[in-house]
Amino acid sequence: MKDYEIRAQKWLSEEFDAETRAEVKRLIAEDPATLEDAFYRNLEFGTGGLRGIMGVGTNRMNRYTVGMATQGLANYILAHKAMVPALKVCISYDSRNHSEEFAHIAADVLSANGIAVCIFDGIRPTPEMSYSIRATGAVAGIMITASHNPKEYNGYKVSWTDGGQVVAPVDKEIVEEVAKITDPSMVKFKADGPAGKITVIGAEIDEKYLADLMTLRLSPEACERHSDLGIVYTPLHGCGVRLIPEILRRCGFKNIIHVPEQDVSDGNFPTVVSPNPEESSALKMAMDKADETGADLVMASDPDADRVGIAVRDPEGKMVLMNGNQTAAMLTYYTLTRWKELGRLDGTKYVVKTIVTSELLTDICKGFGVPVYNVLTGFKFIAKVIKEKEAEGGEFICGGEESYGFNVGQFVRDKDSQATCMMIAECAAWAADQGLTMYGLMEKIYKEFGYRKEGLVSLVRKGVSGAREIQQIMKDMRANPPSELCGSKVTKVIDYLEPEKTGQPSSNVLQFLDEAGDIVSVRPSGTEPKIKFYFGAKGDDADTKIAKLKEQFVS
Repeated sequence: MKDYEIRAQKWLSEEFDAETRAEVKRLIAEDPATLEDAFYRNLEFGTGGLRGIMGVGTNRMNRYTVGMATQGLANYILAHKAMVPALKVCISYDSRNHSEEFAHIAADVLSANGIAVCIFDGIRPTPEMSYSIRATGAVAGIMITASHNPKEYNGYKVSWTDGGQVVAPVDKEIVEEVAKITDPSMVKFKADGPAGKITVIGAEIDEKYLADLMTLRLSPEACERHSDLGIVYTPLHGCGVRLIPEILRRCGFKNIIHVPEQDVSDGNFPTVVSPNPEESSALKMAMDKADETGADLVMASDPDADRVGIAVRDPEGKMVLMNGNQTAAMLTYYTLTRWKELGRLDGTKYVVKTIVTSELLTDICKGFGVPVYNVLTGFKFIAKVIKEKEAEGGEFICGGEESYGFNVGQFVRDKDSQATCMMIAECAAWAADQGLTMYGLMEKIYKEFGYRKEGLVSLVRKGVSGAREIQQIMKDMRANPPSELCGSKVTKVIDYLEPEKTGQPSSNVLQFLDEAGDIVSVRPSGTEPKIKFYFGAKGDDADTKIAKLKEQFVS
């Protein structure tokens, strides 16, 4: 028998429930290809947690793999209990299929290990989970979500004492503990002794969270003057429906327009192919609603409400999508402008961006004399800088990444679409005071700091063969890096597998920079079966260069 067949046979034992055993038997008899993919490996608990397709098998998200991950996390916490603030973990979950079930399994396992649990009474966004860790004095947080992935996926994300996702060395140490749990029989699914208390939390944390976010406002008077701003908002069937319309109302906006079909929290995401605000199709219903109602602005959050995509009206009155780089640039420009006007830029404040996010943010920060820190892809690295600088007396202004994640202030140590939607609406009201639309504001920024254009291509390569192909692409690029980008000489190659040269943690990322200021970054996704190519071009011909770069790298 092959290794995956041996693993599958183990799942026919009595320690697995009848439904699981029946499905494994069916795969053995009827679907050998799916059986192999479900059992050819253990679902990897990486530095960001778990993410995978739901179903039976060692390579799937199910009650057993969730239980094993939680047992490993519990073992790590208990081994370090002398150094943690409290034996308490906060748990939240989104609207995905099985999210609530997985959340309660995690709560039961932690409780069975004598660890107290604060679990939300219903779906809540990832950023509120982050906020709740410090609000309750917990050591960690678990969020059951697969973010923007298609409906067949789910995931398990771990955050630490500061509310940020786990980073080195804690991340790797937790991974090592989880790897030691090799079989569900090693999991305490139920207490055989004193159990940790499970407390249900909800409205009281909502109120604290919203109240703190409201203190971040910069232009309340502009919001009052433009309270009739037409805003279409959609949660794309996810968590954002609970709090984003509420915070917009608290900011004084009275013309908030819903997409009723998408307000329904449904893990099947019935109105979209994928609940990803990066994809234009996900915003189609909201943009149609904007045209129907004459609204000025469209905002869409992903299922766990940490990222947001927007659409605005162009000079001809057509709704057009803004990408994550543009949204981050507008919010950075707006925030720095207001902080300067309010006399709050005193040299201790700073901005953080990821290495694949537009250098336009760097140019904006330089224009305001504000330091900007570049970090690896992932908001956990932004949170790490916030934690370090906070200890030194520094204050985080804002920060973002090209994949539609942004945040302001220090209350939440993750990207936050509640705070971001609030600031987008406020920015639109402030721009209106200047006689500008959001589109006009973006044009103003380009005129002041120079035109830049970004592009992204993701190549999906699933399964065992796909993983090998992605590895080969990276190997070939290291062996034969490009000498030119659009005819401009490559002057620098950065390999992030060489931390001694980059000053960043080791990461499988390559960057190529040319004389003209263009940049190409290549990285395999850490959460999806993809390899991503990020293109950034500078100058009036940037649009043309982006097309050429895509042809050069992925044709």
